[in-house]
Amino acid sequence: MTRLIALGHHQPEHVLTNDDLAGMVDTDDAWIRQRTGIATRHIARDESVTDLAVAAAGKALAAAGVDPADIGQVIVATCTAIDRSPSTAAQVAGELGIPRAVVYDLNNACAGFTTALATADHAIRAGAARHALVIGAEKMSDITDWTDRSSCVLLGDGAGAAVLGASEHDDGIGPVVWGSDPGRREAVRIKGDWHPTFAQDGQAVFRWATTELAPLAREACERAGVHPRELAAIVTHQANLRIIEAIAKRLDAPQAVVAQDVVVSGNTSAASVPLALSKLIERREIPTGAPVLLFAFGGGLSWAGQVVRVP
Repeated sequence: MTRLIALGHHQPEHVLTNDDLAGMVDTDDAWIRQRTGIATRHIARDESVTDLAVAAAGKALAAAGVDPADIGQVIVATCTAIDRSPSTAAQVAGELGIPRAVVYDLNNACAGFTTALATADHAIRAGAARHALVIGAEKMSDITDWTDRSSCVLLGDGAGAAVLGASEHDDGIGPVVWGSDPGRREAVRIKGDWHPTFAQDGQAVFRWATTELAPLAREACERAGVHPRELAAIVTHQANLRIIEAIAKRLDAPQAVVAQDVVVSGNTSAASVPLALSKLIERREIPTGAPVLLFAFGGGLSWAGQVVRVP
């Protein structure tokens, strides 16, 4: 069995406001807020994806009180890493003094962190590791087309990390609900050899997310034996405030805190779920031991979600 021990997050210092973007492309604060709910986003200037991941993971390890030598698995969920080898995970392990863990990067776009979380959970349940470090880290600014007002207003940089450990109780991380609709894989794209850029069919993604994902999120609750009305919080991929609100409304969980980190952080892809969850825990908005639904979705089109207990 597996439990969450601690989380940590990191964002670059530089904040890009909607008014800043209005000086770069034909847009304004009202237009952006109405369509996305986003007010600001953090942009990394001198930090790499690895730097972001190391900062978040270091905080999670410190909060967990786990010796780096006890970490048996390091997974970095990212779709913006430049280096193919060594992997970002290998670089993180080296920087944090994790000596012998299996290390690899996982690219499932915006669903990457919850996919990696399930993968680490499975490894711990199988006895392949006693502790794992799972990180979502993205530098979306590297793949942003700053001339495209429909996409550049969305994206931000950051990282979130979680330390997992073996547990005697089967109530830490619930069964995963995951899958994909590859027939619509072109709806979200990061393509190109040397200078790939993010692009999407925004209306198609919005329709898919608001009409088809709530039943899958509810299934994750059912598999965990938790009714949506018992949830202390709902942390979805922070893609768009309208999407987040639509999914939460259909889940019918009126008492749950609904993460809305997208307002201040923008869409940080695989980093968005751990980033938002870590902030909720840091602000003590959800009690220890309470059930929280994590549900991420995006490029592929892919999804992955599970119910976890707050450390």
